[in-house]
Amino acid sequence: MNTKVYTHEFIDIKGANRANYVHHMTANWSPIAQEERNQLCYGVWGVVGTTGRWPQVVNLWEEDGFDGLAAGLRHETSSASFQDPKLEKWWQEAAEYRSGGLDRILIPAPWSRTISELCVAGVRGEVYAHEMVRVPRGTAAIFLSIIAEEAVPVYAGHGWQLVGAFRTALADDSECVLVWAIPNWVAWADLEKALDMPGSAANRWWRRLWEVSESSSRLLMRDAPLSPLRLGRQPARADRHEGWSDL
Repeated sequence: MNTKVYTHEFIDIKGANRANYVHHMTANWSPIAQEERNQLCYGVWGVVGTTGRWPQVVNLWEEDGFDGLAAGLRHETSSASFQDPKLEKWWQEAAEYRSGGLDRILIPAPWSRTISELCVAGVRGEVYAHEMVRVPRGTAAIFLSIIAEEAVPVYAGHGWQLVGAFRTALADDSECVLVWAIPNWVAWADLEKALDMPGSAANRWWRRLWEVSESSSRLLMRDAPLSPLRLGRQPARADRHEGWSDL
């Protein structure tokens, strides 16, 4: 039973700063979050521009349930600036790399694995798929069950592994987010071709998806060098560039 909740972020990057930003988030921020908020890095990815908005980054953070998230938000927003004063240096550098973003809170399907479980299992991909699915109001949990029963076996036939399955909180239970690990670019292309091939298992799933959802979209991502699924562990202070300190 996964009792965590997740913070999902779409981040817009300034110019050619995506590499600087993902390092700043993983090496410079994540160790602080682990120590002070019990927040784990679930993944940091760069969006493949051909498939989505660019230059953009997707961050996903694993919170210790709603209680843990509440404690973290209280810690972050208690000052007059709505920021932790200890992190002023970190915020100033982050502002050089990003122009803004859009966040959402995600609730995992009970069977969706935590980042620690994924790392132990050795789950990783050369490329990742990020799917957002709109479903009829109040049916997000039902849709995630359909994903487990029907989509996972089809995608597995092409080498794809489901990394995480989530529904969006603070809304009307009508949005789901799925993250898939794809072993290589050939496996991505094979599934995309099969989806459009009448009579294939993938095509049957695609048509089934139209029945149980209102809309869906998929973009591709590459994980950052210090992303946990690439490392097999959480980012650490030892991963920082020489000379960078918190304060």
